[in-house]
This record gives sequence, C-alpha cells and structure tokens, in this order.
Amino acid sequence: MLRISDISYSVAGRPLIEHASATIPDGHKVGIVGRNGTGKTTLFRLIRGELALETGEITLPKRARIGGVAQEVPSNEVSLLNTVLAADTERAELLEESHTATDAARISEIQTRLADIDAWSAEARASSILRGLGFTSAEQQMPCSDFSGGWRMRVALAGVLFSQPDLLLLDEPTNYLDLEGALWLETYLARYPHTVLIVSHDRELLNRAVGSILHLEDKKLTLYQGGYETFAEARAARLAAAESEARKQDARRAHLQSFVDRFRAKASKAVQAQSRLKMIAKLKPITTPQEAALKRFTFPTPEELSPPIIRIENGVVGYDGKPVLSRLDLRIDQDDRIALLGRNGEGKSTLSKLLSDRLDLMQGRMTKASKLRVGYFAQHQVDELHIDETPIDHIRRLRPTETPSRLRARLGGFGIGSEQAETLVGRLSGGQKARLSLMLATLDAPHMLILDEPTNHLDIESREALVEALTAYSGAVILVSHDMHLLSLVADRLWLVKDGAVAPYEGDLQSYRAMLLGNDKPAKVEKPKTNKPKRPSRDAILALKKDVKICEQRVEKLNEMREKVAAKLADPAIYEDTYGVADWQKKYAEIEDGLVRAEALWMAALERLEHAEI
Repeated sequence: MLRISDISYSVAGRPLIEHASATIPDGHKVGIVGRNGTGKTTLFRLIRGELALETGEITLPKRARIGGVAQEVPSNEVSLLNTVLAADTERAELLEESHTATDAARISEIQTRLADIDAWSAEARASSILRGLGFTSAEQQMPCSDFSGGWRMRVALAGVLFSQPDLLLLDEPTNYLDLEGALWLETYLARYPHTVLIVSHDRELLNRAVGSILHLEDKKLTLYQGGYETFAEARAARLAAAESEARKQDARRAHLQSFVDRFRAKASKAVQAQSRLKMIAKLKPITTPQEAALKRFTFPTPEELSPPIIRIENGVVGYDGKPVLSRLDLRIDQDDRIALLGRNGEGKSTLSKLLSDRLDLMQGRMTKASKLRVGYFAQHQVDELHIDETPIDHIRRLRPTETPSRLRARLGGFGIGSEQAETLVGRLSGGQKARLSLMLATLDAPHMLILDEPTNHLDIESREALVEALTAYSGAVILVSHDMHLLSLVADRLWLVKDGAVAPYEGDLQSYRAMLLGNDKPAKVEKPKTNKPKRPSRDAILALKKDVKICEQRVEKLNEMREKVAAKLADPAIYEDTYGVADWQKKYAEIEDGLVRAEALWMAALERLEHAEI
C-alpha cells in the first residue's frame, strides 16, 4: 500500500503541494490528473525519494520496487531484445551467478528463484512487449543505435514493463506511442499485476486502464473512484455544490452586513449589530477549486477554394527510388476531416510529407488548387524550435513588418501570454512549445492543416480547446494521433494506410480498435450461456452513451455538409464550368453514401444502448 500522509513541497519558495494526503491500495491502477504545472511530475519524484519533503511522509511496503521511464535507453550496439531482458536486474544477476555457483544449496536457491520469477519464459515475454509497442521480430534483434530517440523511449518503456516493479510510475507514456501502441498499452496496464500510477492527459487511457483518479489541484490530492468520465462528473457535481454554498454564504454575509450598516449607530441596536459582526467574522470562506481559463486556439480563416483542393491519380511515393505507397487514388476537399490510421512504418508520415510538398511523387499525377496553402505540424518541429530565442523572435522572422502589439496578439490567440512571449523557448513548457509550433504552422491561414500527434504535451483543457478550434476551422484537416478522443470528435473520414496502399476504412474508430486488439488475442471458443446476462456496469453504460453521441454528431456534420453542397448545386453559376459541376456532383454522392453508413452506425449504437439499459 502506498500512503501519502500530509506532504508539503515548495519550489523556489512557491508552495506546490501543501498538506496533501492519499492512500493507494496494492494492485490498484490510478490515473493522476491536473493542469500542467500543478506538480504531477514533482509528486513522482517525491515518491521515488529524489526530492526531500518539507512535511509529512510517503511510505511503501519494505523492499517494494519502484519503476519508471526516466530517459531513453543509450544508443549502443546491444539489441533491443537484450536491452529489455537486462532491465530485470534480478533475473540477470541470478543467471550470471548460476554459471559460477558451486554450493549445492545456493544452486538450489537460484533455480527455485528463477522458477518463481518465470525466468525461462522471459525472452518470449520481452518479445511480446516489444511487439506490442511496434517492433517487428527482425527489429528486436537490431542494435539500439539503429533507432531514433523516440523509438528508444519505447524500448525504455518496454524494459520497465518487463521488469514488473511493485509500483509502476508512468509519466505521459503515450506521448511517444502511436495509436496502435497506445491501445496495446491500455490493455496491458489493465492486466498489470501490481500497482500503477499514470500521469496522463489521454482521456481514453484514463477511462479504460485505471480504476480511480487522483486529482492534484489547489496543492491538494483528491482520490475519485472510477475512470476519467466518472471523475469529471463527480468533480462537476462537487464544483456545483461548492459554488452553490458560496453563493448562499455571500447572501448571508450581505444580509448580516446590511443590518450592521443600518443600525451600528443606534444605541438600541448596538448589541445586535456587534453580534452580527461576530457572526460575519465566524463565516469561513467557502473556496471553489481554481479553474484555469480555457486557453483557446484561434486558427486564421482561409478563403474558399473550388473542390477538390488535392487530387492524386495512380500515385507512387517513396524514398531513394523505393516505393512506400502505390496505387494512390485520393481526393481531398476543403471541408474534409480525415484521420490516418495504420501501424507505424506503414506510410502515414510518408503520405503526410507528400501532401505537404515535402516529398514528390515518383509516378502518377497530383493536381492541386492553384492558391492552395498547407500548414504542417509534427512533433519533431517542436524539438526544432530555436531554444535561445523567444516566441516573439520566431514570429517576427516570418512577419518582420508587423507591429509588436500585432505579433503579441497572434501569440495570444494560441494561449501564449505576454510573459511567455518574451521568455526563451528553452524555458517554456512542452505545452507552450507545442502552441508556438501550431501558431507558426497556421500563420498563413492554410486551406489544409496536417497534424501529426498535435496533443503531445497538451493538458486535457488544451486538448478540448484544440477540438473546438478544429471544429470551427474552415480548412481541411489531415490528422495522425494516438488520442482516440480527439479523433472521434474531429474526424469524419478514416483512411487506412496498410500494405503499401491507402483506402477508406468503412468502420468507425471503435471497430478499428476492436480489430487491432483482436489481432493480439487468441480466438475464443464461445460457450453456451445458461446464466442470466449480467447487467452492464455504469461505466459501460456511459461508454455506450458516448458512442451514441459521437455517432449523432457525425450524422449532424454530414447533414450540414450535404446542405452546403446542395446549395452549391442549386447555384446556376457553377453550371458554366462542366468540370466543376462534376466535382460537386461527385462530392454530393460521396456525402450521401457516407451519411447512409453514419446513420446505420448511429442506429446500431442506439440499439446497443437500449439493450444495455433494459
């Protein structure tokens, strides 16, 4: 059991955590949430004993092993598989000793312990973890030096998962995973045999992989039972109750004060006035948790272009003469919201580079609208910012004639305040750097925005703001993300990049998730059920309701698109261009087809919910 008792800690004299307490039973999976800068990572360092507490104590069972991903594995010549195997130091030490031990009793102890920790299946377990995180069997035999820093972070994660510490501390583990790796981690953590604490802003991970939420807010810790959606509902009710009590107390204080003000000077009422002053003094202020101002994103509005803005016919793209994607027959319109699905290495980044003019076609034809502007955001661009310059310096280089006030207004539209605008980028948080890169990517009001993992380092409030901004944005969106919540709310088309091709995915995100997870599980033999079906849990009902809402929103969006295209087709002016009319007619047919599928998915979701609620 992990006990956090009355702990306090300050940074440079500023209290970060004050007299906070929480108890985590053994084997529990807990998500730690809170706005960026509230002290979640600091809490992990306090648990590991890397920082000294000012008050209180943190206790764990004796000999409990704490594990986490501190940094990427070194770039050396050791294979990925052997690197992961070496992470279980006890197994490695016992195996080494087994080759030199001569005492019969000690040899027996070593063999017994090796059997207890399942040492002989270690290679298969390590390989399975690496495979789940995206490494093929061939790649597992390659040296760490063959992989970039992001991939070596995955190896480090694989190592700590393999070593199975008694307390597993994970700080934003999905930041260096793709969607497939994040889904695998979600199911792995749900089955993990020991205690897990996860700092994360990934709503789906917090809904599926943990059983409770530890909220760090206003320097205090509050433990909520259930996943993130349950926590959000409970916290909203708590906030509403606190605000209601605060309003009642304000009204009570005002009433008492009005009596004092009226009768303070009257001798006959002096005693009563003094009595009410004492009552006012005894009223303890009811404080409500400080809500962060939602830092919105403000994307510039591009002018409308005639469809399609991009058309690719029989395209082939790759590197050094070797095709990665072939037979590309794709069309993108300005109102498209497309999510790219597919495992790492299948070609999602290659397609993104082709669409953003960072790669040329090897064969085939690509036509673009003549005035097309494309914005591109990828995680590596955040890392390529000039750390010795300020955000103002970055934008001034691109807009040298604009006034300082205009430059600051542009930064403010992405939640970068006046203080951060003059701060060196090297001192900004990861979220602030991501906002700066997003601002730079959209500076020219692009007609199409390509986003590769845009939510890394953004807290939940900022992710919700990004969803709102993308929903309001009038350009096309091409999205690659491990954040299922973002994908479900933004994307209305899914493209699957697989086996060297790109094709529409006919199902929804939930069916894609089920397909991915099903591939990693052995087929189950269905047994006849004789017992009465168990009523779904509250969390399951909430998940079904969420599916219904997402399906309904998709139908509404497609209806809006259909009305817009129908209005275009009703305009006599477009019939002057036969080629343009054909494009609009094809677009209308595609929307009609998509609407039929979306309505079918909506009805199926409603039926599942109705069946569950019976």
